[in-house]
Amino acid sequence: MATTVVLGAAGFLGSHLCDRLVESNRKVLGIDDLSTGSMSNLSQLRDNPSFRFVEANICQGFEVRGEVDAVLNFACPASPLQYLRQPLHTLRTNSTGTEIALELATAKGARLIQASTSEVYGDPRIHPQKETYRGSVSSTGPRSCYDEGKRYGEALCMAYRREHGTNVGIVRIFNTYGPRLAATDGRVVSNFISQAIKGIPLTIYGAGLQTRSFCYVDDLLDGVLKLLLSDECGPINLGNPHEVSVIELAELVLELCESKSEIEFRELPVDDPIQRCPDIALAQTVLDWQPKTGLREGLSRTISWFRSNTQRF
Repeated sequence: MATTVVLGAAGFLGSHLCDRLVESNRKVLGIDDLSTGSMSNLSQLRDNPSFRFVEANICQGFEVRGEVDAVLNFACPASPLQYLRQPLHTLRTNSTGTEIALELATAKGARLIQASTSEVYGDPRIHPQKETYRGSVSSTGPRSCYDEGKRYGEALCMAYRREHGTNVGIVRIFNTYGPRLAATDGRVVSNFISQAIKGIPLTIYGAGLQTRSFCYVDDLLDGVLKLLLSDECGPINLGNPHEVSVIELAELVLELCESKSEIEFRELPVDDPIQRCPDIALAQTVLDWQPKTGLREGLSRTISWFRSNTQRF
């Protein structure tokens, strides 16, 4: 039986992906250096004979014996706090790490799914963002280690496709939330929920009028798996096109948590985008995909998980 390799397996998305792949009767090898991921995210798979975990930095190479049917590259610090703390590691993971993943997929004749990001659009001048939009990104700003790293990763995938015929699929992931988000990783949903549960002020950067779209993790993974099973190359946007301001999100979290926390405004970070919302027409057409989970329902599920896992924060 061929192996499906998941890079970044102990992270938020990677761990959910491992669950879904094992549930679909695949033999899964998860690889992670645990620099931002956590083994607690994989505890449910610890005794599953269809899953094996190896701790390794993909930039230093790794060996996979036997047949491989797919490589899913979800290895990279994904939140601003994480990648701003490790800019060189982030760049190496998106460059050297991605090339090693592509070499493996090419050698094994496997399909590679590259987890890219809406951050490739930077602070967009086009709204909502279509895959044909080339973005407005600073190559020298503090977020460039992630933005430009992911753009380079996409370029590597396309170069391998053109030169070696590598079977690649590129997914541009917009803001995703759900159980297993790390409370301290700096993402807005996890920030707001953990602050509301603790009863401390919710921190909003800027006036809170900047908009985002939030996709529940189950919906996002439905799209990733549809891309895996297709012949589509992409890039393809996956995200929820329902747009909400940050201050509206904060008010909804306070309501759902029944929290008395106040809202505290702080200075907007450098290069923080004003608007972010996907055009998902391509995913609807070629993958027959669109999100199903409303923000209120998804947040309620996520809040329940946070309340049941308070030891994590």
